[in-house]
Amino acid sequence: MLTLVVVFALVKLAGGGSSSDTPTTIALAAPKPFRIVFPEGFTREDMAQRVDAVAQIAEHKRSKKSVRISKRTYLLVSHPRVLSGFGTKKRHLEGFLFPATYDFLNNTTSRQLVQMQLSAFADNWGKVNLSYARKKNLTPYDVLIIASLVEKEALVPDERPKIARVIYNRLHAGMNLGIDATTRYGLHVPGTKSLTQSELDSNNPYNTRNPNIAGLPPTPIANPGLASMQAAAHPAAGDWLYFVRKPDLQHHYFTADYNDFINHANQYGFH
Repeated sequence: MLTLVVVFALVKLAGGGSSSDTPTTIALAAPKPFRIVFPEGFTREDMAQRVDAVAQIAEHKRSKKSVRISKRTYLLVSHPRVLSGFGTKKRHLEGFLFPATYDFLNNTTSRQLVQMQLSAFADNWGKVNLSYARKKNLTPYDVLIIASLVEKEALVPDERPKIARVIYNRLHAGMNLGIDATTRYGLHVPGTKSLTQSELDSNNPYNTRNPNIAGLPPTPIANPGLASMQAAAHPAAGDWLYFVRKPDLQHHYFTADYNDFINHANQYGFH
C-alpha cells in the first residue's frame, strides 16, 4: 500500500515566565487519512469515477469539509506526457496509473494522487525483465499494451501467461487479436451490453475483432498490475492461437486449432 507521508505537528507550550523554564513539546496526531482503492484493470475513467465517489464519502465524514481531489481535476491532471523509458512521444496515461491502495488527506491534490500512481508504476515496472520481449521486437510500450489486454481477459492468475502467449502468437502470425475488450474500450461499450454487428465491423483502431485490423491497439486499454506486466513480458510456452471462456466463466480453453476452438465455443454456448 502506498501512502502519503503523515507528519505529526509539534506544538511548544512555554513555561510560566521564567527564563529557565523548559518548553514542553506535545505531539499532536495528524488527521486520519482516507483510503482509495484502484483495482487492477481499472481504466483512467474508472479511476476518475472512483475518485469522485470517495471524495464525496470523505466530505460527508468530515461534516461537509471539502477535499481537494475530484473527478474533474483527476482527469485534467492525468494528461498525456513524456514518460521515462517510453520514448520521446507523449503517452496517454492509460496503463501508467498503477492500480493499488492509496491514502489521502483533505488537502491532497489530484496532481499528488496521480504522481503517487506514476511513482508506483515506475517502481513496479522496474521489476519487469523485458529481455525476452525485446528479442521478439516488442517495445516497452508494446509490452504494457499486452499487459493491459491480459489484465482485462484473465480471470484466474495462472492463465495470464497463457493469454499473453496467444497474443504473441497471433502477432507473430499477422492475425487480428480478436479481443472484445479492445473493441469495447475503443467504442465505449460496457461489458453489460452485447457488441452489435456494426460495432464488430467498425474500423475503429481498437476494434481487434475486425480481421483487417492486425496488431496491437494504439494504447493500453486499462491499467494493469505487476502480475499482468510480468506475464506480458514472459508468456508461457505454447502454440495456442485461440481461447474461449469455459462455462464456469472463470477459466479458458486454449487451442491452436480453429475448428477445435469453434467446437468448444459451441459446446460452451458462445457463438
